[in-house]
Amino acid sequence: MISQDSALPETAAARLPQERRVVTEIPGPNSRALQERRKAAVPPGVGSVLPVQVTDADGGVVVDADGNSFIDFGSGIAVTNVGNANPRVVERVKAQVERFTHTCFMVAPYEGYIAVCENLNRITPGDHEKRSMLVSSGAEAVENAVKIARYATGRQAVAVFDHGYHGRTLLTMTLTAKNMPYKHGFGPYAPEVYRMPLAYPYRWPSGPENCGPEAAAQAVDQITKQIGPENLAAVLVEPIQGEGGFIEPAPGFLPALAEFCRTSGALFIADEVQTGFARTGDLFACEHEGIVPDLITTAKGIAGGLPLAAVTGRAEIMDAVHGGGLGGTYGGNPLACEAALAVLAEIEEHDLAARARRIGGVMLPRLRALAERFPAIGDVRGRGAMIAIELVQPGTKEPDPGLTAEIARRCHARGLLALTAGTYGNVLRFLPPLVIPEHLLNEGLDVIEEAFAA
Repeated sequence: MISQDSALPETAAARLPQERRVVTEIPGPNSRALQERRKAAVPPGVGSVLPVQVTDADGGVVVDADGNSFIDFGSGIAVTNVGNANPRVVERVKAQVERFTHTCFMVAPYEGYIAVCENLNRITPGDHEKRSMLVSSGAEAVENAVKIARYATGRQAVAVFDHGYHGRTLLTMTLTAKNMPYKHGFGPYAPEVYRMPLAYPYRWPSGPENCGPEAAAQAVDQITKQIGPENLAAVLVEPIQGEGGFIEPAPGFLPALAEFCRTSGALFIADEVQTGFARTGDLFACEHEGIVPDLITTAKGIAGGLPLAAVTGRAEIMDAVHGGGLGGTYGGNPLACEAALAVLAEIEEHDLAARARRIGGVMLPRLRALAERFPAIGDVRGRGAMIAIELVQPGTKEPDPGLTAEIARRCHARGLLALTAGTYGNVLRFLPPLVIPEHLLNEGLDVIEEAFAA
């Protein structure tokens, strides 16, 4: 339900002026000079979206080396949900860095790690007893979830879905659907991973009204024929796909998969790396349809920009693994743990889930009105502050990645940081910080309208 607040409530006062300001061409001279240094030091395989060099960021803005101030509709890919350099995060990290920066939790443990796990066990879906482990990245969390599922079930097969994205390591690259740029040339891939159809409402052949039950029936049928339920360790799925194009599976699809897992003895793993921590208007996206996963992976928005990720799951599943079978040198770094505790406090104290719903309540009507004017917008979708538009050749559903890239470029030139996504490269995705001032949110939408009108 959309928050009835007339405007986004304020959190901490912003340190930087919350304004869009374009004072040079994009990129400006200082950013171009730094780009030349980058070319000599960083391989081209490490890409970037915005062709500038950032010097500061706060609230809803990102500032570059030439003094341009961009409205932030990216949040570092759903990381800075509570705003960049959030004061509460900064305060806790500063205090911790003066005490100690690392011991390795597997060598000499500390309270921060335990406190983060206690909080995750409390706030993730389900009232059953849980355990959590901490790692450093979303891919690492997904890998550990698969390890745990295989160990706990004694099975090996994992079912994943079309358009899914789970990371760039060998296993998570295998789990990911999209070849270019994530998989191309990097094989061979890990075994015992099987890909199933996703309930993609906009592109489902018999229409969105049939999508959920038909896609679920197809997935269950393929698992039964290709794998055998007795061999299935886990079904791994994003409750709303991220890199795949912010595809929200049709209603009923995820509950049907969860029920199939329950009856077959497989585990349901919710990959909430991008959707977690109030981004979608619920604390976790799987709550929207009342799904209680056996394992849930989190990262990105968990620690305000510091590297931290987690696997949380049913106690009997998490406890199944032998001593020493889980861990990692940097997992649950003390600085990142303090940042996470600050982020969780901000989310709860300021009800950032309601703020996300309000953001969606502002963005979706304006983008749908834009779609009425521009037939290249084939679909407007999303939940909370996780919104996307899919661009196509007018009158068809043929993807238009060229127009998508051009609209993103026009947004950048006008001072709006916007991201692209999608299997076909034809989706503009919007992930504003949950603390973005409403005037910036509306101004960012104005820029998108200008980009299309141009």
